[in-house]
Amino acid sequence: MEDEVKLKWGGRQPTEPAWEHQDDAWAFEKPTYEWEEEFKQGDAPAMPELEEELFGEENRILTGINFDKFSRINVSRKGGPERVDPLQSFEQAKLHPIILENIKRMGYLEPTPIQRNAIPILMKSYDLLACAQTGSGKTAAFLLPVLSKILTKMQKNPPVAPLPGARKTKASPLALIILPTRELGIQIFDETRRFTYKSPIRPAVIYGGAELRRQKDQLARGCDILIATPGRLVDAMERGAVALDKVRYLVLDEADRILDLGFEPTIRQILLSSDLTRDESLHTMMFSATFPTEIQVLARDFMNDYCRLRIGRIGGTTTDIMQKVIKVEEYHKEDTLEELLLSQPPSRTLIFVDTKRKADYLDDVLYNKHFPCISLHGDRSQRERELALEAFKAGRSPILIATAVAARGLDIKDVMHVINYDLSDDIDDYVHRIGRTARAGNPGLATTFYNDQNWAIAPQLVKLLIECQQEVPEFLQEFITDDVSYENDFVDPDQIDLLESRGGDEGGGDAHDPSGYDQGHGGYSKDQGEGRDDILSYDHGSHGHVHDQGVNYDQAHGGYRDSDSNSGWNAPPAYRNIDNSSSNNSNNNNQDFKFQ
Repeated sequence: MEDEVKLKWGGRQPTEPAWEHQDDAWAFEKPTYEWEEEFKQGDAPAMPELEEELFGEENRILTGINFDKFSRINVSRKGGPERVDPLQSFEQAKLHPIILENIKRMGYLEPTPIQRNAIPILMKSYDLLACAQTGSGKTAAFLLPVLSKILTKMQKNPPVAPLPGARKTKASPLALIILPTRELGIQIFDETRRFTYKSPIRPAVIYGGAELRRQKDQLARGCDILIATPGRLVDAMERGAVALDKVRYLVLDEADRILDLGFEPTIRQILLSSDLTRDESLHTMMFSATFPTEIQVLARDFMNDYCRLRIGRIGGTTTDIMQKVIKVEEYHKEDTLEELLLSQPPSRTLIFVDTKRKADYLDDVLYNKHFPCISLHGDRSQRERELALEAFKAGRSPILIATAVAARGLDIKDVMHVINYDLSDDIDDYVHRIGRTARAGNPGLATTFYNDQNWAIAPQLVKLLIECQQEVPEFLQEFITDDVSYENDFVDPDQIDLLESRGGDEGGGDAHDPSGYDQGHGGYSKDQGEGRDDILSYDHGSHGHVHDQGVNYDQAHGGYRDSDSNSGWNAPPAYRNIDNSSSNNSNNNNQDFKFQ
């Protein structure tokens, strides 16, 4: 087995832990374009090193061979302007010239359906509730019009530079983006850095698990667009680091998760009990790939005269993902996983498990068999989480074992294979998990381990397989019914009573039990005893002071690990040696991945 793994994935050699040699910068401290007062919009000088970092080939997810299928997807719009002409090009949207230049630098050739339909609505300043498939370009759909509007206002009324010696202690952003996970916050921060290149807009991101003092230092340098997790945002507001009175653009990304019964109290505190303006000058947007009925109804509390936009089916997924479901008993999962990893060409592979403990265990099993892997879950320190994700993106650790932390919104280039080692009972979670592959019209493979313990999701899973023209295995044939239809549109929130729509969610069930959450500031940890990494465990701690978990010490395995510095897949980060050198092994190019 060991020789076969080395031959397939590359060898490894032990080295000393190298944590102390790493740059101590956090993801929120990544450089942004430094605008000077004497610069003029449209004529700002380039920053070559930053430009290469932001727009290098490794950061682009190129459109795939199936991109044209987007144009045939069903679109539904309710409310909003009487007439909306979908965009045929980005130029047609009348975006600010700086934004258009950065779109070209990103290599975007034409808008996706969500961008074609959402951008004109947002440019007309309507509130928007939008649902579109995973990997369809929702982030750019709200960033482009918001940034364009801010730049236009800055051009008319240039920001006044602070007086010499003046100390700014509080950030007053013009746009606020709230999202459920730290990893998604960092990703959208990176996207915002790209779209604001050579512009006076300064983005910032804050999230739990990192030093608030250093985040406050970043905010004090100026912040026009703030990306934040709910708990850390409340904490920053209470400590006087952020004021929301100037916010005119509010975005809730992965809005269904933000508005569920765990985050709702914190969101209400931010939106209804802060200095945030609650009048027609506030432009509110909510985006997600899934929108349960009760969340649609709840959204009306935060929006005015809003438009509901649906691209495809609510909660649907793309046919670009080849979905394979195989029956595997619990005791045979490890062997089946190893066989599966060896049967496919090496590529970025994301393995989902249900618990933090299992993520550590499975990581240890695979690592000791010489697979270049790393784990990501809520019990890792924030620095470990950032370095683990960076190693996965860079290809140094191409196998990532993760909990729900990685299920939402992450857009990582060349993730060719998603494996549901543990199958969630929630079909929306399944859709988000497999949506980490097959981005922007590219093909992808999702393999799911199923056994009789997963019977609860079987009917919905079968319906989804049929809808996406996928094979239904023999052991799931009994769940095929004549009813293959879905509720395919938004509900009318004015005709559904909120309590009725929540139904059995109140008074029972673990999935939405508010008593299990720390509703104060964002320490939403649930089921800690079982080691589960619930979607609500992302923004740990109201004050977010990092408790360094042994730095390079792996608590789950009882000591330092050997490092993995093979050619092609270099060392995993965090609790192993971190080798930031580039790989020279061209044989492990993920673009060569083909399905078997």
